[in-house]
Amino acid sequence: MPEAPALIAEAIRFDAVGKTFPTRPVPLRAVESVSFAVRRGEFVAILGPSGCGKSTLLMMAAGLETPTEGRLERGGVKLHGPHRQTGVMFQDATLLPWLSVLDNVLFPATIRRIPRAQVLEAAMRLIETVGLKGFEGARPHELSGGMRQRAAICRALVLDPDLILMDEPFSALDAITRDEMGDVLLDLWQHTQKSAIFVTHSIREAVLLADRVLVMSRRPATVAEELVVPFPRPRTPALADSAEFGAVVAHLRGVIAGNMA
Repeated sequence: MPEAPALIAEAIRFDAVGKTFPTRPVPLRAVESVSFAVRRGEFVAILGPSGCGKSTLLMMAAGLETPTEGRLERGGVKLHGPHRQTGVMFQDATLLPWLSVLDNVLFPATIRRIPRAQVLEAAMRLIETVGLKGFEGARPHELSGGMRQRAAICRALVLDPDLILMDEPFSALDAITRDEMGDVLLDLWQHTQKSAIFVTHSIREAVLLADRVLVMSRRPATVAEELVVPFPRPRTPALADSAEFGAVVAHLRGVIAGNMA
């Protein structure tokens, strides 16, 4: 009997990936020779100046953009288009306004024609976990911004993907709600242990949530620095009040400032 294939230890790998957009009059080089991998169960945050190409990296990981150079692998296989085991969260919750919270969460199952009964229990469990129990029948316009993003988190996780991609999902929220959503995501991730890439402008969010932080240079984006976050898990929001946490944040702020000069 042939041996079963070994489990690929990496959820996704970028190998000298580049991306150039055919803009006029001059092509726009957004990403240049980016190489890194996300291990299974690892949370990687990406920081960098506005417009440096962070979101382009994420869209390539989602299969929504195609690299013009290098190789992008998903589970050891070259990525061609969107992957069924990838969940994506965007800057806006992008909920369908005519659907309830529950139906929005179940929407990925609907478009894949997965019977509702197969995922209903998972959807209800996620809704309760993020604090939306009792709002299952509410429409998006009846929710606050934070509540809409909680529903979006549930939608991204409902089909149990092995990789979650998040493109500044809390950027439109006020500071208090943003901190609250970071705490929700921290607790949820520590329970699910999904592989994750999280694009953010918040150094504090990156250090609190991630196992590793990648700092990108100005466009065209390259990896300017990679930092392993030195704090053990499980973590609590109180970690952000420590002097050690502040020192890591200050270091990353200096790296980003140096790459903006």
